[in-house]
Amino acid sequence: MSFFEQPALQYVTGPRPHYAFIWLHGLGADGHDFAGFVEAFAGITDKAMRFIFPHAPIQTVTLNGGARMPAWFDLYGTRPEDPQDEAGIQHAAHAITGLIKEQAGHGIPSDRVILGGFSQGGAVALYTAVTGPQHLAAGVGLSTYLPLAHRFAEGLPHVNDATPVFLGHGTDDLMVPYAFALKTHALLGTNGITAELHTYPMAHDISDTEIGDLKVFLTGALARRDLAGRP
Repeated sequence: MSFFEQPALQYVTGPRPHYAFIWLHGLGADGHDFAGFVEAFAGITDKAMRFIFPHAPIQTVTLNGGARMPAWFDLYGTRPEDPQDEAGIQHAAHAITGLIKEQAGHGIPSDRVILGGFSQGGAVALYTAVTGPQHLAAGVGLSTYLPLAHRFAEGLPHVNDATPVFLGHGTDDLMVPYAFALKTHALLGTNGITAELHTYPMAHDISDTEIGDLKVFLTGALARRDLAGRP
């Protein structure tokens, strides 16, 4: 049975897209929440892009009283010591890895794929980017953290050690505390993955300033890749 219960939203900015931008929404949302990213990020390269906004499946979320909602995995608590849904996280990461592989059928190899997400979607995106087998163009995590941090380095493939990673977080975030961002940033660095951490005076949200910083970051990452003459 497929992880995805419905097809992802997809948009292309021109014929024969050269890059793919895969974005994962937060808990309780769906792919439509970030459709505005097409207009916001279409200009980060002069090449055509394919934007993909998958929808998380509907499942029970323990932390929310057992309510059923779009979720990438189950949540049991918000403290670092709380148990994590390891099977669910791995299942979601495997599904996103498959989605990245699908892009090769559209002429977009994994090293031309940007993978990112917000909150719970950002957790899956970060985990998939740093532990998955595919070399990516860039990784992005906004208002999020690295799940299974206690064991993510086991068998780490290191295929994305040189991949640009952007972390953005609000210092007043009460849902995913800012301390999580600091811990994630430090953990990635300890394991040889260089990430930029950008902080903002906001809660669990995305600001225009953050979007602007991310656009600059991705524009530079893709420009450096193109200058390197990679196909």
